[in-house]
Amino acid sequence: MRILCMDYGERRLGFALSDEAQILATPLKVVTIESESQAFGAALKVLAETGAGRMVLGLPLNMNGTRGPQAEKVAAFCDRLRKERGLDVVLWDERLSSREAERVLLAANSSRARRRQVLDKLSAQVVLQSYLDSLGFAAGASIGEDADHGPL
Repeated sequence: MRILCMDYGERRLGFALSDEAQILATPLKVVTIESESQAFGAALKVLAETGAGRMVLGLPLNMNGTRGPQAEKVAAFCDRLRKERGLDVVLWDERLSSREAERVLLAANSSRARRRQVLDKLSAQVVLQSYLDSLGFAAGASIGEDADHGPL
């Protein structure tokens, strides 16, 4: 099953998609929006296009772990997807994902215009890869065992 990730922004939605094995996240696309209803429609459209069975929404927590206004907006969006469409949606901490994506783009000597075009989908990729890595760790290590080194 593929997993779709959405980075919810005020004007742009960034999307990333996992492979079937749920190991690798790939940036997918950026969709420009003007309203929450457009965001909802875009999310449903991309879900249908990709056939993803689960959606991860980046949750923009404050650095101290609390929810600010944007995190509350994303959580409400998540609830709407779950209630109105019965979708499997997971909220995932996205702190510093944009900064990590920006760092990668700067290291690749991307122009400012190019960074603006792809930042949102790369941020979604960073969030989704974090989520996928957590699934792999949970599946690969039993309680009392470190995934890389065996028993603790």
